[in-house]
Amino acid sequence: MSNWNRVFVSTASAATVIGLLAGCGTNNAATSANSPSPTSSPSSNEITIGTLYASTGAFATSSMPEYQGLQFWVNQINANGGVLVKATGKKEKINLVAYNDQSSASTAINLYNQLITQNHVNILVSDFGSVLTSVAVPIAEENKMLLFDPTGTGESFFTPNNPYLVLTSLPTSQIWPDSLANYIIQSGIKKVGILYCQNDFDQSQEATLVQKLQAAGITPVYNTGVPTSTSNYSVLVHNMASANPQMAVELGYPNNDIAFLQAVQSTGVTFKKTFVIFPGQLPTMFGKDFSKQQLNGLYTYPTPPFIQYSNINYGLTLPQFEQKFEQFSGKNHINFLNVAGYTTGLAIQKTLETSTSLSQLALRNAVTQFSGQINTIDGTFKINNEGAQLGETLPIGQMSYNSSGILSMKIIK
Repeated sequence: MSNWNRVFVSTASAATVIGLLAGCGTNNAATSANSPSPTSSPSSNEITIGTLYASTGAFATSSMPEYQGLQFWVNQINANGGVLVKATGKKEKINLVAYNDQSSASTAINLYNQLITQNHVNILVSDFGSVLTSVAVPIAEENKMLLFDPTGTGESFFTPNNPYLVLTSLPTSQIWPDSLANYIIQSGIKKVGILYCQNDFDQSQEATLVQKLQAAGITPVYNTGVPTSTSNYSVLVHNMASANPQMAVELGYPNNDIAFLQAVQSTGVTFKKTFVIFPGQLPTMFGKDFSKQQLNGLYTYPTPPFIQYSNINYGLTLPQFEQKFEQFSGKNHINFLNVAGYTTGLAIQKTLETSTSLSQLALRNAVTQFSGQINTIDGTFKINNEGAQLGETLPIGQMSYNSSGILSMKIIK
């Protein structure tokens, strides 16, 4: 079982999102995107769910644990005889059809289309993150197919005219920095340096952070966008340090966070305070790349399992999930992305239990019916009219290690 220290919060207060199970695999053989075949084939009397995962490439370390969380939910459902589908009036087993997009958005385009037009899935689930979800959103809308989106949080995805999108496990990324901006303002920090990647996920965070800081009379002393593919941050770290910020903020995906922290380490640059997104979500991965001393004091977004919600009324509690998932996967640590995959399954389960029809708009209307009513290990599931998640906000946390070397997270309101 995980030995990370936790903070207990009520589901009415919020905090959630992202993590890594390093090296985790699937229960089915990975498929090749060059010769795609699903990891499972559909049969009659089943609900068929189609999804993508990335076993290689830049997003593999995040995609695989999220996919395995979804697999775990399918395993749990089928072990109990299936999900009670209101539209059919009986329990139906879940058939999960999955293709390997290899972290390629162009490959994902073809495979999302294949799931819809050839596999004729009942329900569509996107791969990890905004980059791989960005191509799924227009495909699903064009085909009038409801897309359950675990972690693609780009603000631009959610529009009034698209009823075919539901964000299940995180808030949209433009509201993530609310707590970070509040911390900076309340701490009296006047000089902030920002490095961000040029994608929907990170750009929307940068825009919100800058807007809130400027409203408080704080203009960043350094603010630079870089391609998401950036792997060497040495010059960028030196440039940021020359502006002498009181707090350095780097907004990227896990590979970017790692490259940035490696550049800080190799250049010998010291920032008074440093914030990066993913250590609070993927602590195992960061613990392998950096020493406890390097991670101690780092600011990040904490997520389950660092945070354990009370008043859960749907699905497993966090201790139950830890125990059962570790038995399922053979791994001794869970992470947020395992949670995100699992709670996406819970959202689908509740949809099937609620909807009187398997038509895509009926499924979407069912989500609206139970929005705000279920509390899971990821917090309160609540969406707005555009399908964006409202019930799972992110606090700021500071990482620290106790005398026994156990990682804990101090939650900063």
